[in-house]
Amino acid sequence: MSESQTSSSARWVIAIDGPAGAGKSTTAKALARELGLRYLDTGAMYRAIALKASRLGIKGDEGQRAAELLETTEIGFGAGEPQPVFLDGEEVTNLIRTNEIGDLASALSAHTPVRKALVARQQAMVAAGGVILEGRDATTVIAPQADVKVYLTASLEERSRRRHVEFGTKGIEASFESVRSQIEIRDHRDITREDSPLSVAPDATIVESGCRSIEDVIADIKALLPKA
Repeated sequence: MSESQTSSSARWVIAIDGPAGAGKSTTAKALARELGLRYLDTGAMYRAIALKASRLGIKGDEGQRAAELLETTEIGFGAGEPQPVFLDGEEVTNLIRTNEIGDLASALSAHTPVRKALVARQQAMVAAGGVILEGRDATTVIAPQADVKVYLTASLEERSRRRHVEFGTKGIEASFESVRSQIEIRDHRDITREDSPLSVAPDATIVESGCRSIEDVIADIKALLPKA
């Protein structure tokens, strides 16, 4: 990468969204390392507030209560792989990755007060540029003016297989059928929610990740980068 490209890339905003299990996190992290950009996992922020809500007995249909929690909740990120996630100063990187917390985060994310509060934080983090963000509304709501917008997708079967393998490597017991069912439920919830439903932005590029290497997917996205 030339000096001029390095200078311009320092301000790039690359937004990646798509359904659960499509490979958004893996792709965004790899690109962030390669391009020297910050990585923002917007989903981790929903998982963090879900963890706090769970500890306080707040259910998935209590969006207003969860939103009120955010008024006094600090969510931050550290450096490293996996990227450390902090909730009110406590590292919760692994605690937020359970199936239970993922389901609660999905349910709470459907509530407008929760989304409004977190989107405002996410947009503030993106404003300075030099960031790759991923989530289910990264291109349509959080960063609609991103330099590159990608909708990463794969079949339900492939996404379920990946998530099942991921759970296995983390020691999380779950049958393939249950993982597939949970992803199908999340897909429906994300697509049909009233506030910021999962959709393909008009100017986003659809990238298929199923049965393809991460290198090939990254190459497709890099081809979309602005020319110096």
